[in-house]
Amino acid sequence: MSPQSPPAAGLRRFVAPRPAAPERCELCGATLMGPHRHLVDTGRRALACACTPCSLLFDRPGAGGGRFAAVPDRYLSDPGSVPDAVAWQRLRIPVAVAFFFHNSSLDRPVVLYPSPAGATESDVDPGTWDAVFGDSPLAGALRPDVETLLVRREGDGGECYLAPVDRAYELVGRLRLTWQGFDGGPGARAELAAFFDDLRQRAARAPREGNRP
Repeated sequence: MSPQSPPAAGLRRFVAPRPAAPERCELCGATLMGPHRHLVDTGRRALACACTPCSLLFDRPGAGGGRFAAVPDRYLSDPGSVPDAVAWQRLRIPVAVAFFFHNSSLDRPVVLYPSPAGATESDVDPGTWDAVFGDSPLAGALRPDVETLLVRREGDGGECYLAPVDRAYELVGRLRLTWQGFDGGPGARAELAAFFDDLRQRAARAPREGNRP
């Protein structure tokens, strides 16, 4: 497993200074006022800002030939999906926070984790993925390219959320701006705590197989 180049096009919008001019939809050029949705350019692995009408065009899987996919606004949690210490070692992730998503172009899962330089990406062996997350309702519900599993390990447990993929890149950008020293420092830890507090408030509990109607 070797680190790969981070998806800079997806990260840049969260670490660059806010532009003086209003942001515009990257499909039709309409001015974007306030919060807006993102699309994933599946070929370039980049995020694109989108107005509401344009984002609605790509809500359906495969719309527009599959090049763009709208990032949904879905948050789910499942404490049982948190890998234990042995499983985390099998994934060979050297930090306590990481996010996973299924890359449709590569047809396999990938993992990224925050670092002072931004997002560090590594491969995930499909067999290891199945062994670690095969029983996870979050992994089973994950939509390729546009949703992510955000995992934070703490002690013998931790937290695991299904979230929009743009939120994961937002986290990486926020940590990069505040990172100090070897472990990120108090600023990065405060950002991390605030981010997971927000996930906790937004997420609905994912049903386990035995609890489904």
